[in-house]
Parts: sequence; C-alpha cells; structure tokens
Amino acid sequence: MISLAQGLLGVGSGSLVGFSLGLVGGGGSILAVPLMVYLVGVASPHVAIGTSAVAVAANAAFSLAGHARRGTVKWPCAAVFAGAGVAGAAIGSLFGKMIDGSKLLALFAVLMMVVGVLMLRGRSGAGDADVTISRSNLPALVGLGLASGALSGFFGIGGGFLIVPALMFATAMPILNAVGSSLVAVTAFGATTAGSYAFSGLVDWTLAAVFVAGGAIGGLAGGRLAMLLAGRRGALNIVFAAVIFAVAIYMLVRAATA
Repeated sequence: MISLAQGLLGVGSGSLVGFSLGLVGGGGSILAVPLMVYLVGVASPHVAIGTSAVAVAANAAFSLAGHARRGTVKWPCAAVFAGAGVAGAAIGSLFGKMIDGSKLLALFAVLMMVVGVLMLRGRSGAGDADVTISRSNLPALVGLGLASGALSGFFGIGGGFLIVPALMFATAMPILNAVGSSLVAVTAFGATTAGSYAFSGLVDWTLAAVFVAGGAIGGLAGGRLAMLLAGRRGALNIVFAAVIFAVAIYMLVRAATA
C-alpha cells in the first residue's frame, strides 16, 4: 500500500509522463523509471520498471486515441512496426529481468544519454504525408521494429524516442505522423513488457493506477500542444534533451556511489 505522499508524487509524475507521450510520442518511461525510483521511492528497480511499463502502456493508449481522432496515425506502417517490435520486446524483457537492478539502472542511464544525443539532432516537420506500406520500406519497418522492441523490453521502456526517428528513417513520414504512429508501438511494447513483469510479480498495481490517472490528464494536454507546435520542435527537443542528460547523469552518479 502506498502512502499519501507517494500517491501525490505518483499523480504528478504520471502527469509529466503522459504529457511527454502526448507531445512527442516518447519520453514516458525514460522519465517514469527514474521518477519511480528516486522521487516516489520504489525500492526495487525491477518493480519500478514493471510498474512503469503498465503505466506507460495505458497512458500511450490514451494519447493514441487523441492522435487517432486528429488523423495523425499511419495505421499500416504503425501496425507492421509494432507487430515486429512485440516479438523483440518479449525477448528483451526476459533478458532484462536477469540483470542486477543497479546495473540495469546504469545501463538505462547510458541509453538516456544516447537518446539525448538523438534528440539534439533535431526533427524537421518535412516528409511524405501520404506514405504507406511498400516493398522499399517494409524490410526497414520490420527490422527497426524488432530492434526497437528488444531495447524497449530489455529496459522496460515504451521506446517512443527510439520509435519516432526509426519510423521517420524507414518511411520518411512527417514528424507529426511519426509521433502519432509511434504510440501504437509504444502501447504494444509497454503491454508486452508489463505482461512479462506482471507474470513475475514485479508490478505495484496501486502505484500503476495512480500513474495512469495522472497520465490521462497530462496526455490530453500534451496531444493538444503537439498540434499547435508541430513545426516548432527544435527548441522543445533541446530542452527535453537537457532534462534527459541531467537525469542520466544523476542516475550514473547514484549507481557509482551505491
């Protein structure tokens, strides 16, 4: 049973996670795991990862509904990518549970640094708005989906910050469509990872529910802002990358001094 303070911190943290998912299609568990461990106070890194996977999957589904209503989801491409990624996520989550919790957090921090660098590369809004499945992009969608899913499952993340650039690289779709389409895979990957951790008893369901409640509010706000700022993501990427670097450095310092 969580305390009142943990519940309030969980709602606030969930709102931030949902806002990030709705706005840029990622960042959910990049933030959720360290928030659960260092702010909410979840003692076990594996429980934090399993619980965040449940919350991220639910919040991503909520944000996906909003993007679907706005017509920004490229369903055929998203379905192929997500289908390949689910297999990767199932395998990745099995290996993730075998790694020592403190080492897993350190590896997670390194991944965050890589994600921060990718964010700083920037994302333009240009692309083919009419993209669909073809012989030329099918292999890339399957291959990148499998790789993204494996990383998602291993670290217990939704993988949005990996999926969005992967979708753009594979299909040349515009950033707004990549954000909306990525949420299909984030939901699928998160649900697969959550199922694996839940089977092992590594999910705090009360905390997950609190995170989901906060995320529903944040996701609604993030999705609306995404439409308004579709062509102005450069500045947002820099700010978010700075946050990612700061959290990653903090996690590495904590891991080194543990």
